[in-house]
Amino acid sequence: MTSPIRIGNASGFYGDRFAAFGEMLEGGELDVLTGDYLAELTMLILARDRAKDPALGYAKTFLRQLEQHLGTALDKGVKVVTNAGGVNPAGLADEIRKLTQRLGLEARIAHVEGDDLLPRVAELGIEGKPLAANAYLGAWGIAECLNEGADVVVTGRVTDASLVVGPAAAHHGWAHTDYDQLAGAVVAGHVIECGTQATGGNYAFFTDLKDLRHPGFPIAEVHQDGSSVITKHEGTGGAVTTGTVTAQLLYEIGGARYAGPDVTARMDTIQLSDDDGEDRVRITGVRGEPPPPTLKVSVNRLGGFRNEVEFVLTGLDIEAKAELVRQQLKDTVAADVTWDLVRTDHVDADTEERASATLRCVARSADAKAVGRAFSNAAVEIGLASYPGFHLTAPPGDAAPYGVFEPAYVEASQVDHVAVLPDGSRRTIAPATDNRILEPVDDPQVPDFPQPTKYKRVPLGTVVGARSGDKGGSANVGLWVRSDEAYRWLVRSMSVRRLRELLPETSGLTIERHLLPHLRAVNFVIDGILGEGVAFNARFDPQAKALGEWLRSRYVDVPEELL
Repeated sequence: MTSPIRIGNASGFYGDRFAAFGEMLEGGELDVLTGDYLAELTMLILARDRAKDPALGYAKTFLRQLEQHLGTALDKGVKVVTNAGGVNPAGLADEIRKLTQRLGLEARIAHVEGDDLLPRVAELGIEGKPLAANAYLGAWGIAECLNEGADVVVTGRVTDASLVVGPAAAHHGWAHTDYDQLAGAVVAGHVIECGTQATGGNYAFFTDLKDLRHPGFPIAEVHQDGSSVITKHEGTGGAVTTGTVTAQLLYEIGGARYAGPDVTARMDTIQLSDDDGEDRVRITGVRGEPPPPTLKVSVNRLGGFRNEVEFVLTGLDIEAKAELVRQQLKDTVAADVTWDLVRTDHVDADTEERASATLRCVARSADAKAVGRAFSNAAVEIGLASYPGFHLTAPPGDAAPYGVFEPAYVEASQVDHVAVLPDGSRRTIAPATDNRILEPVDDPQVPDFPQPTKYKRVPLGTVVGARSGDKGGSANVGLWVRSDEAYRWLVRSMSVRRLRELLPETSGLTIERHLLPHLRAVNFVIDGILGEGVAFNARFDPQAKALGEWLRSRYVDVPEELL
């Protein structure tokens, strides 16, 4: 039996802590260091970079990090695996080779390609003219590169967890049908892919943690059987607890099945326990099933142009002031206009800011001129002819492009998954062939919570944690509690209907509820709340990152025995 492989993460998104790369290499022992730089919005940003310069399209931050720390990684024997290649992994691999020559280092560089479907969109039935169309590849291209001795492996759009699954599969020699082991590595990868979210960052009960000023990045020790221990370097900030791991497990998931290109992980089989020592949580029991026959494709388009103006409304007659502005601008802009009145004002306020509300006007159009200065100037021109106290939060601006995301699906056999090895040779990865139809998963039976005799009206977050995030145009809100009694109450009290009551913005949207008893969790998927994706900016919180915290702030009746 092989020893566990120790895989750390140094980036959860494009723009994450720059110093983390060095912190992880210097902070303790690692076998592999990963970096996740991609998201749906990032793919759009990188695609626009490539449109301006075909040599670009990768995460330039990673190249700067590598310039500072590649020598250390090579000295320590730490392999580097990253999806920083974005929409141009071959280009980034070439730049790394130039970097190694400039630094006088010897490093074996490999990359994975084939995810870029942009030249084939018509052939594959993907409509329109997207800026980017990238299939989510799996882990086996990464494994091939590592098996051939690569020191650095660069990918384009692979699933986030593949950055962990690939090294684990190569290290342990797993077969393509070792579904339980692969699923365990997917879960470990899902936990550490978002960096410090696993070590206390964005954690609902953050006030319980001792030191969150500078949390350390997470590490997954993946064992031969697919089980893992989540931890961090000794002496770093933050914490790894069953709570922080549970929170991250609920991030951007759907139901019991978490489907990927290599395996379908059963999220309802995950079991967490404290391991020996501080900041160590063990993940066991994960079951895996065959992957679906199709691959998800991230399709990003230019949706048009948008502009925004915010009016400050102070003091009395807030609603009437807002209506006057709407009427004054009603016929001046030939665009799709939305209005949001945000009532942050207080009665008899002791500061002017606390006495003020904001009226946000967003205009969208396929014509940049229609929502450019013609729009923002119209808002300024009424400055002396509108409500008392008229002023704006910013000077007039020009239109900016916005993106639209939509998922597509193609047969895995239609996508070329290619590992470009350190010697330049190319190896095609065969798609999974075991794609049997899986029976639907029924929600498990949960014992009912006895009818309480006494309730207290408190914020839901007094007893319930939450983690929310974007899934294309949809969002998920995962709720969890810290006792079996509280879980029985949560399942009984938090129905789809109750969620709609607490979050009125979900009115009219399709909502799914999924139970995950091993995690004491209930996950809701809210379809369409983010419009046409993150870049569309459909709402105040365009990525739904704080949707769970809004829900936790709502007052509900909680049985006193749970408080």
